Amino acid sequence: MVIRAALAALMLLTTGPAIANDDRPLLLGTTTSVDNSGILKFLMRGFHGDTGIEVRTIVRGTGAILQLGRSGDFDIILVHDEAAERAFVGEGAGATRNLVMTSRFLIVGPAEDPANVRSATDAPTALVRIAAGKHRFISRGDDSGTNTAELRLWSQANIDPRAASGLWYRETGSGMGATLNVASAMTAYVFTESGSWANFSNRGDLEILSIDGPGLRNPYGIIPVNPTRHPHVAADAARRLVDWLTGPAGQTAIAGFRVNGEQPFQPASALPATPANR
Repeated sequence: MVIRAALAALMLLTTGPAIANDDRPLLLGTTTSVDNSGILKFLMRGFHGDTGIEVRTIVRGTGAILQLGRSGDFDIILVHDEAAERAFVGEGAGATRNLVMTSRFLIVGPAEDPANVRSATDAPTALVRIAAGKHRFISRGDDSGTNTAELRLWSQANIDPRAASGLWYRETGSGMGATLNVASAMTAYVFTESGSWANFSNRGDLEILSIDGPGLRNPYGIIPVNPTRHPHVAADAARRLVDWLTGPAGQTAIAGFRVNGEQPFQPASALPATPANR
């Protein structure tokens, strides 16, 4: 409610009555992983330089951003939960979903790896080993795209970790940066993604233990809020952001983005042309 009230006040200040206005700043709702990595500021700086359009952002977990998008609190959203994104468009809340980039989900944990995650053939097997040994695991627990992907992998492992909430399984209810800090302090296992990890400096004894396998690809989609449902949105400016991010300028910028020499994101244009990559 606080976010919605703040956004409503901003829109009144910049647009007056609730009518479409592409002269005001574009309101983008996006996720903590995009922000934590540093790529958000990098891309928005490039977009503004090429188009002159100012972008103001609100950063929350994917679940919260989608809900605020349904209420018309943003002009456009950039999130990473493919099933929820397609549902958002399918119900008429979003105009179209456009794949922008991908990162990788990671299982990170103590270097000594007491659960032997390194040798696991896939992520669900790694989680089975963590649960079997009751090794400390820190979860965001915040309905974010990362949290949703984590819980999906627990489900594939036929384990409900929340039954052990407060014991070996701890939920922070916070963003990725705060959750990684807790995992580092407790030398615990944690599920994260490559963008946030690349820009995280307080690693302590933690290192990447699992990076490959089914379920670890992390696609990001950009979706303009449907102007038919919410006529006040800046639809033209939103479309220009989609075109820039998915076009040569944005895709080249994503390919060239580095954090400490690492490339945490892969542009959509570099992916094979398959239905899953649309």
